[in-house]
Amino acid sequence: MAFKLFKNKGEKRDWDVKSLRDALLRFIKEALQKIEGGEGGHIKELLLYIAASPEDKHLYEGAVYVHDKEKFRNEVQKIADDYALDLPSDWTIEVDFVDELPLEASPIPDLDAAFLMHTRRQVMHNASSAVAYIRILNGEAEQGEYMIKATDDKINIGRDKKAVTDNGSYRLNKLVFPADSKDESNKFISRQHAHIEWNKDSECFMIFADEGGVPPRNKTKIHIAADGKMIKLNSTQIGHPMNEGDQVILGESAVFLFSTKAEG
Repeated sequence: MAFKLFKNKGEKRDWDVKSLRDALLRFIKEALQKIEGGEGGHIKELLLYIAASPEDKHLYEGAVYVHDKEKFRNEVQKIADDYALDLPSDWTIEVDFVDELPLEASPIPDLDAAFLMHTRRQVMHNASSAVAYIRILNGEAEQGEYMIKATDDKINIGRDKKAVTDNGSYRLNKLVFPADSKDESNKFISRQHAHIEWNKDSECFMIFADEGGVPPRNKTKIHIAADGKMIKLNSTQIGHPMNEGDQVILGESAVFLFSTKAEG
C-alpha cells in the first residue's frame, strides 16, 4: 500500500515526521470530539493502524514515537485535556503496523493509516465472548482438548471428576485426569490440583494452584512461551495470567498447552 503524497490531484505534498504526526493527531482529535453524551469517560482503548510502504515506514515510526510509546499517548492526552474530553485515567493507545488496514477501522484521509476506538462497554462485551483451548500434551485426560470460555465458572483441574474438600463439600473437576489411567503422569496429579478463571480486570484467563497443587504436596509449574522461563506456583492466592503457547506442568510430567487459537 503506497504512501499517498498528494494533497490535491497532481499536487505533491512533502510530508515530514512533524507534519505527519500533526495529521494523525488532528484526525484523532476530530474523532474524539465526535463523542457525545459523556462517552469519553468510557473509552478503554484507542487503536491506530498503519500500513505504510517500506520506504515510508520510518516517517510513521518517527511520527508516533515508536521507540517511546508513552510520548504519543501524552500527545493524545494533551488534546483530550485541551478540549475537556475527560478520558479515564487508565485509557490506552496501541499503534500497530500492519500489511492491510482492518475494515472495521476508520481510514484517515490521505494517509496509510486507520483509527478505531473501543469504549469500556465494547471491551467488556468482547471480553465476555473470549474463548481459549486447553490441549493435553502429556498425561491422559478425559478429552484431548477442552474449550473454555470467559463466561464459565471456575474451571477446576484435578484427578477424577469428583473430590471431597476439607469442609466436606464436593468439588467437581472439568479438566479430568482419571485415577485409573495407565499413564504414570496421572498419579502425580492431585484431586484438587489447580483451577483456571477469567479475570475481568486484566481481561485474561488466569491459572491458580489449589491446595493439592502446591508444595509439600504436588506441584504446578508454567513454562512461559514468550521467554522460555519456568515459574512455580507456590501459593493458592497468587495466580498467573495465561498467554498463547504457555505450557502448564501438573505434578511430575502431565502437561497441557494453553492457546487462544482453534486448531485448523
